[in-house]
Amino acid sequence: MPTAARTYWLTTACRIARKDQSLVIERLNGTPVHIPVTDVRDIVACAPVEVNTAVVSLLNTHRISVHFLSHYGDYAGSLLTSDTSASGETVLAQARLAGDPAASLAIARSLVLAASFNVRRVIDRHLLSRPQSVLEQSAASAASREQLMGAEGTFRRSAWEVLDTRLPHWLQLNGRSRRPPTNAGNAFISYANGITYARLLTAVRLTPLHSGIAFLHGTMERQRHSLVLDLAEVFKPLFAERLLLRLSGRGQLKPSHFDSGTNQAMLSDAGRKLVVQAIRDELAVTVQHRSLGRKVAYDELLYLEALQLTRRCLEKTPYKPFRIWW
Repeated sequence: MPTAARTYWLTTACRIARKDQSLVIERLNGTPVHIPVTDVRDIVACAPVEVNTAVVSLLNTHRISVHFLSHYGDYAGSLLTSDTSASGETVLAQARLAGDPAASLAIARSLVLAASFNVRRVIDRHLLSRPQSVLEQSAASAASREQLMGAEGTFRRSAWEVLDTRLPHWLQLNGRSRRPPTNAGNAFISYANGITYARLLTAVRLTPLHSGIAFLHGTMERQRHSLVLDLAEVFKPLFAERLLLRLSGRGQLKPSHFDSGTNQAMLSDAGRKLVVQAIRDELAVTVQHRSLGRKVAYDELLYLEALQLTRRCLEKTPYKPFRIWW
């Protein structure tokens, strides 16, 4: 994964301006921050951001994407550069693989099982042992990705119930809710999932893969990148449930970090900054990679996952989705 540039996170409302070959971050209160464009890999906007055509031109020239999160932390969209790393050969191979019912279903099944493994590893290995066994049996007999996703949904509901037993009352999910989240716990999960999706979109666009051709989610998914949804399944537990349990257990997450109303909740400004910083720190954590024989950051794991799928498309190398090994 390119290391010369890095991700910039915008957690307060601002305007992005251009000055020669630099980006200028202008906030309502604060000194403008000048950033050399060569220092930027991508930008994640967690608050309202204004840009103009001069900025868009500069971003496009240097292949810098901007990902936007909504008011509630869901992925809202991206300003993507026109030039990508996608290659015709890889896209054709990816399309053939996705069009092969048996091969496509095998990849979808492996994604579902890896995601459930990671959820169980993060939340509770003992209490989720039986739900995972049931999922494995259902996945083995599933004849379509719709059946796979149905079985995964049943497992996830069991996992969220177990997750609630490890959280204080005010953070419990009481079932998963989105758009908008109905309580603090759901608001946290949605926000972390939105960031995970944005980071994976950048990773996929650094490879020759097409982000719209998927194996588990529908290829015709509107407004979202289906392949990114596929890969996000296995990484969301690492950055959502895992961090929710950690910040809650350490007493770092407090009711004041959320703004709650009638059947809706969202992170406050302070809450957004806390969650973004926690995920930024987590992305920088390194682990010894078992195959590469070197340390890699969590952020690089996302890119390596996309590369592994690229090799499956081009070289028919067996694809083994990411599973937490530490």
